Amino acid sequence: MYRIGIDVGGTNTDAIILDENYHLVHAVKSPTSLDIKTGIETSLRNLLQESNMDKTQITHAMLGTTQCTNAIVERKKLAQVGVIRLGYPATASVAPYTSWPEDMVQSLSGKYALVHGGYEYDGQVLGEVDEAEIRALLEEWGSRVESIAVIGVFSSIKNDQELQVRDLIHQVYGPEFPVSCSSLIGSVGLIERENATILNAALCKVIETTTQGFVQALEEEGITDAAVFLCQNDGTLMSIDYAKQFPILTIACGPTNSIRGASYLAKIKDTMVLDVGGTTSDIGVLQDGFPRESSVAVEVGDIRTNFRMPDIISIGLGGGSIVRSDNGKITVGPDSVGYKIGQEALVFGGQTLTTTDIAVRLGLADVGDKSLVAHLDEDFAKKVQAEIATIIEQAIDKMKTSSGDVELVLVGGGSVVIPDTIRGVSHMIKPENGGVANAIGACIAQISGQYEQIYIYSTEPREDSLKDAQEKAVKQAVLAGADPATVELVEVEETPLAYHPGNATRLRVKVVGNMK
Repeated sequence: MYRIGIDVGGTNTDAIILDENYHLVHAVKSPTSLDIKTGIETSLRNLLQESNMDKTQITHAMLGTTQCTNAIVERKKLAQVGVIRLGYPATASVAPYTSWPEDMVQSLSGKYALVHGGYEYDGQVLGEVDEAEIRALLEEWGSRVESIAVIGVFSSIKNDQELQVRDLIHQVYGPEFPVSCSSLIGSVGLIERENATILNAALCKVIETTTQGFVQALEEEGITDAAVFLCQNDGTLMSIDYAKQFPILTIACGPTNSIRGASYLAKIKDTMVLDVGGTTSDIGVLQDGFPRESSVAVEVGDIRTNFRMPDIISIGLGGGSIVRSDNGKITVGPDSVGYKIGQEALVFGGQTLTTTDIAVRLGLADVGDKSLVAHLDEDFAKKVQAEIATIIEQAIDKMKTSSGDVELVLVGGGSVVIPDTIRGVSHMIKPENGGVANAIGACIAQISGQYEQIYIYSTEPREDSLKDAQEKAVKQAVLAGADPATVELVEVEETPLAYHPGNATRLRVKVVGNMK
């Protein structure tokens, strides 16, 4: 029994095979292609050919991909979205798409409607859903929308209206029509939750193409019986069917894969992780073996959202970062030669000075032809290293929760460019096979389920609320592909809401389990 893990980065697409004891059998790196799909196919083909693996023994295949992120950033391949907000007339003063970039609104069609419905902050009915109003709207939109986002006011307390509208849409457009309900995606805060739900709805075509392409690539290589999973951004996995419902959860899964892989390789559950790629470096924090979650609203493609995201700092520093000197001032990045490093870096016969060339010149890396960088002044190379150290030090300081020095696990294919000594770091761990920590993280991950809702403890005791939230989180984990017998509680977060007189609390519960 073997597992395949593939992670798509900005520079390289990494692929690995793990055996049943999670030992690394083989690993390959291929340049990430512009269409991403070709790079995945190349890595998979090279992995299987070089390992000479019995394909019938491959039972699981996992993919961490940037395609949903790229679609939002590039405004490409997105679905035409219809937005239904349950909250008329109370929310009419702030329309959907407020503060969105105009080009993004045009990409999604910009269609929206404010209809009757929604709840008050205490769970009292703000307005009843008018089914005739919804049906008339759907008839008007017809085939001009490819996906619909449904957002109810205070659906974080009660979401039955959102689900009622979802059922109506399926009656009119068919059971397979993509519908995103905000109560299942975002947190407290109408506009940010709405934004996240619209983005999730916009990604339905991208995730369909991604999943079909991955399954097809596996089948073309003779892997037909493997269970297929996609990576989530909390360091866990989800089934293809679950990913089609919540494609937004793949955003930022690359850094979390690396953090989880670093935890596994270094056998540490609480530490800071620096993952250095070819274009960027990501810094995150491990808490009990999982990436620390961001506690603030996060912008995705210049759009403010509040769905679950990891607490990650990304900086423009990697193995392909371009080094410049202007009147004695040295700059490193943020631009990079990226996946073209094999042609453009000096050590590979190119004409562009990169951080990898500096590392080779100082004897920190053994790649390419070191004679091609022998002309570089050693003092200059050391000054570049000092600039790299300063960039990392500043980023680490932003992630600290105290002034003390931290332990740092260093992984990623570009990690050779990082100096051995960083101020603020007590000691640095460089685990074996850290260059493919991202793909390893994808391979060893479990299935998670998470549920968040506002509970009013004065009417529903805390113990009953916890039980209800945990049961719903377990249901989500099972839907995502977890074995029910293995699911366990790993995190409970309670945030009292001071504005509510009934001891209302935002309760978030997370569970994890093994794959079926």
